[in-house]
Amino acid sequence: MVLPKLWFAYHGSRHGKRLSVTFDDGPTDLTKAYVALLESFGVRATFFVVGENCRARAHELEELAVRGHEIALHGYSHRPFPALATNELTRELDATCELLPATSGRTLVRPPRGELSPGALMTCARAGYTTVLWSRDSGDCRTQDSAELVRGFQELPARAGDILLFHEGQPWTLAALPHILDDLLEADHELVTVGELLAA
Repeated sequence: MVLPKLWFAYHGSRHGKRLSVTFDDGPTDLTKAYVALLESFGVRATFFVVGENCRARAHELEELAVRGHEIALHGYSHRPFPALATNELTRELDATCELLPATSGRTLVRPPRGELSPGALMTCARAGYTTVLWSRDSGDCRTQDSAELVRGFQELPARAGDILLFHEGQPWTLAALPHILDDLLEADHELVTVGELLAA
C-alpha cells in the first residue's frame, strides 16, 4: 500500500495566478458541447466522472482524454461515500478506475456532494487517491439562471489557487461558461488541471 503524498485538498497555492475549473457528474449528453467550448478558449479542465455514466458514454469519456482534459473519479453509483462500507467504497473506486482511459492519470477522487468522513478519506488514501473538494462553488446546482452564475463570479471574483466547482449536463452552466471563462482569462488567471495546480 502506497499512500498518496497529498491526502486531501480543496485549493492550490494562493501565490501566482493559477486556478482550476472542474466539472462533476459526467459524462453526459452535453459533454461534447462542454469540450468544444473549453477548446475554443484553449482551456483544459478536470472532470470528476461517475462510473455508471462512463460505462454508458464511453465515447464521450474518450473524447475528454483525447482533448487533454484530466479525468478523475466521482464514485461509481454517486452514492455518498460515508454511506458505503469500506469494501463497498473500494469496489466503487476500482470499478470506476477500470473504465478510465490509461492516459487520464486516475489519481484524484471527489466524493459525491462533497460528503466525506474520516473513514472514507482513509479508504481513498489507502487506495492511492488524493481527495479533492473545492474552494469555490459556482452554485449551478441551486439555480438554472445562467446570468446569476455569471454575476456570482463578477461580484466575488475567483482567487489564485481556487478550485472551481461546476457540473456537467446542465445547459445553464454551459450558457454561463463563456462569460465566466472570459472574465477569468481577462484577469490573467492561468487555468490548469487540478493535478497541475496541486503539483505547483
